[in-house]
Amino acid sequence: MPVPVCARVALIALLAVVLAACTGGTAGTTGPEPTASPSAASASVAPSVEPSPTAEFPVTLTDDEGTAVDIPATPQKIVSLTPAATEILFAIGAGDRVVAKVEDVANHPPQADALPVVATFEGVDTEQIVGLAADLVIAGGNFGTPPDAVAKLRSLGIPVLVVYATTVAAALADIELIGSSVGASDAAKDLTASMRAGFDQVATATGELPAPRVFYETGTLDLAVYGIADDSVYEELLTMAGAAPVTTGSATNWEMSTEILVTADPEIILLGDGAYGVTAEAVAARPGWDVLTAVKEGAIVPVDDIVVTRPGPRLVEGLHVLARAIHPDVVLPSLAPVVP
Repeated sequence: MPVPVCARVALIALLAVVLAACTGGTAGTTGPEPTASPSAASASVAPSVEPSPTAEFPVTLTDDEGTAVDIPATPQKIVSLTPAATEILFAIGAGDRVVAKVEDVANHPPQADALPVVATFEGVDTEQIVGLAADLVIAGGNFGTPPDAVAKLRSLGIPVLVVYATTVAAALADIELIGSSVGASDAAKDLTASMRAGFDQVATATGELPAPRVFYETGTLDLAVYGIADDSVYEELLTMAGAAPVTTGSATNWEMSTEILVTADPEIILLGDGAYGVTAEAVAARPGWDVLTAVKEGAIVPVDDIVVTRPGPRLVEGLHVLARAIHPDVVLPSLAPVVP
């Protein structure tokens, strides 16, 4: 069932690129290092790991908020509080140990459909998580998971690993971090190696092409329009896809002013909120937007926002979506499924 645009904006804030955009209409970012070169995706950001000298567990991992998380034994009852983490866990072979998840409008992967939902826009059901005897919780940073819920679970002795990717390299590092947390390091590293190769292939295919100015719309709320923030993982993806991204002019504000948009004059508008009722006709009819080159030339293209803004195993698929929307004639390699 399609999600209203306002709900989609709320989702962006929770995922914050989820990860942000319509994972973050008003979501902020923690201000990643600016990345102008497509080769930046190849840089590996290694999670902080202090392994036991005699076994993989117990292990102490440092999460994306800088918290040292002690995991005493291989987790057998894992709870995922971000859709990306759910996808990652299944992709690295730990799906059979996931006992609950966050609500996911995309219901992906299908193998996770039957799992009980313990977190929604309304909050996190910590009592249910405790009742499931969870021995590891993967949560979302930048308020993707309410901090009070994280604090409560930790106070009850449940290890909580908080992840929040602000760059493509950080998204890959989070996959490896989650792999380390569940005893699937090798599978996670195999996955990220494959993803790095996929990023490089797209960067090579688009590297010599002209880079049109592209505005990626992530959501609308009342009269406000949201795009992507400066120095965000999404700006990086658009650059890798062969675009000159039109951003909000702020690393913390996802709202796009008409003045900034008109000045930037995008040649292409990508509708991340296209699946939620926003049409090219509606965009063209907005006051003041008729002067935009993209509107004049009818270059308004809906895209699959889920794969673009979800920092998980399908991020390369999202990059393919962007590259083909920006450069319809580009030749890209075929993609293999990431979940068996």
